[in-house]
Amino acid sequence: MPKMKTKSSAKKRFKLTGTGKVKANVAFKRHCLSAKTSKMKRQHRGTFMLFKTDSDNVKKFYLPNGA
Repeated sequence: MPKMKTKSSAKKRFKLTGTGKVKANVAFKRHCLSAKTSKMKRQHRGTFMLFKTDSDNVKKFYLPNGA
């Protein structure tokens, strides 16, 4: 049985916290910012925690070694 590898794309998109939650960046903040409201740009700043079901899938299929 070969080793399970971490997906390289997931390494760049997700981080695991100390308590095992998955932290991710918020989408829709890269370009065409003049068309987006100030409220949207402000709320999309920074990161957010994935929901439990999504984080379970990310940890199982994309970050099996906890990268």
